[in-house]
Amino acid sequence: QVQLVESGGGLVQPGGSLRLSCVASGIIVGNYAMNWYRRAPGKQRELVARIAASGATNYADSVKGRFTISRDNAKNTVYLQMNSLKPEDTAVYYCNADLGLGSRWGQGTQVTVSS
Repeated sequence: QVQLVESGGGLVQPGGSLRLSCVASGIIVGNYAMNWYRRAPGKQRELVARIAASGATNYADSVKGRFTISRDNAKNTVYLQMNSLKPEDTAVYYCNADLGLGSRWGQGTQVTVSS
């Protein structure tokens, strides 16, 4: 059974940083595309960052240059390093595994950027 468990969210001031973690079980993260999505209040879910099995990465325009997605195959964990955070980054962030014929989601972690 595939499980994704996110952690690392919290309250941070504008300009601050957070690192989200997604620990996977039941899959090897290096074998699949792994994604971070977010859903802000009143908005649709948005793809924030993606790391392919090859290691290639893609980012939403709104986070380019500020967020970095990475993975640690030894820890079977995917990270999202978020720097220069803005109030508009406030959202619930979800880890997602693209398994090809379907996907799996974590429970989400809240990120709030506020002074």
